[in-house]
Amino acid sequence: MSTTTTPRTRHTPRRDSSPASRATVTTLLALSAVYFLFPLWWLLVSATKPFGRQFSGNGLWFDGFGLFGNIARLGEQDGGIFWRWMLNSLLYCGAGALLGTLFSALAGYALAKFDFPGRGALFGLVLAAVLVPKVLFTLPLYLMFSGVHLIDNPLAVLLPSVVSPFGVYLARVFAAQTIPDEVLEAGRIDGAGELRIFRSLGVRMMLPALVTIFLFQFVEIWNNYLLPAMVLGDDRLQPVTVGLVGWNASHVAVPPPLVVIGSLVSVLPLLIAFLALQRFWRAGMTAGAVK
Repeated sequence: MSTTTTPRTRHTPRRDSSPASRATVTTLLALSAVYFLFPLWWLLVSATKPFGRQFSGNGLWFDGFGLFGNIARLGEQDGGIFWRWMLNSLLYCGAGALLGTLFSALAGYALAKFDFPGRGALFGLVLAAVLVPKVLFTLPLYLMFSGVHLIDNPLAVLLPSVVSPFGVYLARVFAAQTIPDEVLEAGRIDGAGELRIFRSLGVRMMLPALVTIFLFQFVEIWNNYLLPAMVLGDDRLQPVTVGLVGWNASHVAVPPPLVVIGSLVSVLPLLIAFLALQRFWRAGMTAGAVK
């Protein structure tokens, strides 16, 4: 009695992308890059022109060079308050991003590695909070801070900035994928406490996600305008975003070219942060992409 065997066929991966689709995607990405980089290019060109010629001539190409003189004028305006605004922004963003990253790491690690009643409901609440725009909380926060006498106090800007639902979500996903339970059990067997395990093992394994959370928090706090504008009436306490808007509203007291120059200078810390930490946050952005 003979038996026939069906030969196995080897499945080769199918190439789903065609040259036309790749060209279309590349074109769309190029157009998106031009769309987002166009304002930065105009800002760079205008700020480098000699003072008073920011809005004249070709706005997309250089016409003389007066950047250093423009920056000197920027520092002299209103007794050098622009640099005070920059320092305020760095302090608010640095402290808020560091604390927000720490709290997000602790909460995400706990949601990923500890089993406790209500964990699923709590994580669902975090996901719901991600979908709620923070601008909706501005008026309630103002009323609350007014009730506890925190108006014109830096804490009114710092306290809301340390809460990041997206940071908690990202930390939870990354901790669940990159921290093996066996490693934690080995640490417990060796006699290490939970805080020490988190500090020595968890933080190191979650580092790409933590850098990503820090950058998102830093940028979000830096670009925040509405809340600081409402809770900080003292010019000496305002961040650079609020200060530049105030200058822009005062066309007589402050020349409009200074607003353009100040806008370029205010972008530099963000660019430096992204370029310095890009090798970490690119890894953190892929968290959750592969299961």
